[in-house]
Amino acid sequence: MKDYLNYLILLGKTILKILLVLIAITSPLLAQGELDSNQTVQTKDSTFVMTKSPWGAVGRSALIPGWGQCYNESYWKIPIIWGFMGWFTYLYVENNKLYKKYGDLYKESLKEFPNGDPNYKLARDTYRNDRDQWALILGLTYFLNLVDAYVDAQLFDFSVSENKYYRSPQLNVKLFIN
Repeated sequence: MKDYLNYLILLGKTILKILLVLIAITSPLLAQGELDSNQTVQTKDSTFVMTKSPWGAVGRSALIPGWGQCYNESYWKIPIIWGFMGWFTYLYVENNKLYKKYGDLYKESLKEFPNGDPNYKLARDTYRNDRDQWALILGLTYFLNLVDAYVDAQLFDFSVSENKYYRSPQLNVKLFIN
């Protein structure tokens, strides 16, 4: 039990350090994103003004997953992101608990048998592999959250509207060159 509490304290400190580093890294991006949110691009016949800052959206999503989607006014994506990340976190924590449980049982079986109980060892290794797999999937989900925020901000001004003359969908794309 003492090891578990020490693990939770260490995990909390690690998460806090990661959040502080993310805040330090993304603070300049957010400030720059606000200044750059009205980027203007001159073309031959018109001027295009970007409504949303892609890096501002990425910085927001890096701090709090889903915040970039809120910034991009894609509110329906927020519960999906939170749901997936919550579920993957739950699976990670459960597999970690079972890994520790069977690790302790295997250590206890080493006292009784010279090589320990192979069932406990197999269960411990299986839960460790599952835990690591869920950690990887959680990391990929976090990364996809950032990519989605960036792409959504880039395509914020992209619209498909009906052509009033032909009564058919019309694709409107605004091109800009840096």
